[in-house]
Amino acid sequence: MSNSYLYPPWPLGGQAQERVKTCITTRFGGRSLPPYDEFNLALHVGDDLVDVLANRSMLQAVLPSQPVWLTQVHGVEVFDADQWDSDHVPVADAAVTTVPRRVLGVMTADCLPVLLCDWNARVVGVAHAGWRGLCAGVVEQTVSAMLKKVGDSDASNFRAYLGPAIGPTAFEVGSEVRAAFIQLFPEDDLAFEPLGKEGKYLADLYKLAKQRLARLGITEVASGAECTYLDQRFYSYRRNQQTGRMASFIWLNPS
Repeated sequence: MSNSYLYPPWPLGGQAQERVKTCITTRFGGRSLPPYDEFNLALHVGDDLVDVLANRSMLQAVLPSQPVWLTQVHGVEVFDADQWDSDHVPVADAAVTTVPRRVLGVMTADCLPVLLCDWNARVVGVAHAGWRGLCAGVVEQTVSAMLKKVGDSDASNFRAYLGPAIGPTAFEVGSEVRAAFIQLFPEDDLAFEPLGKEGKYLADLYKLAKQRLARLGITEVASGAECTYLDQRFYSYRRNQQTGRMASFIWLNPS
């Protein structure tokens, strides 16, 4: 199962280096059959329920507790996981917590997972940032919720890690996607490269997220910069349409 998990090389420093833990799953090592092979964690994509639950059970070997699963809708709702009831599956695209060993996670198959913490390891957050959620402000809402949890107004000591997502050479979008971003922030045009086809662009989700984070004062941003479309370790909806989902997790260890 060693190829089932990635542990991002995230140079955090401070208290966070010891207390903030992360894990990202790959496609490999689970029980799901094609087209979901192998380590699909999503219940909503048509995979066999028994296989998905078996995969989730295997996942528990590397996590300190049951993760807070979300029903993701490409929105900006942020769930306060300090108040989580383990029988509840909240409808949200982000979550935050200050509770040690409370595992936050988002599922993706091309969208960008954004993992967040503060230097002093007081709070962690995670956001599911497809282009719709990213444009609508899911990262900003997550950071705002984290600041509220610790009674602060300055996010400059926050750190971010951008997990596996569709890369800038593979993410073809229409002009309406570009327009949605640049009408809010004209400088976001730097993240769109025109293609030879009329009204088509290559979009850089990583760059768009970094620009959003920088506007919030978060400049310490690490990334593996993997491309889920090109890298067969990962699920890609754009590549396969009917496919599984991997997950990106973050939690706090006790001090």
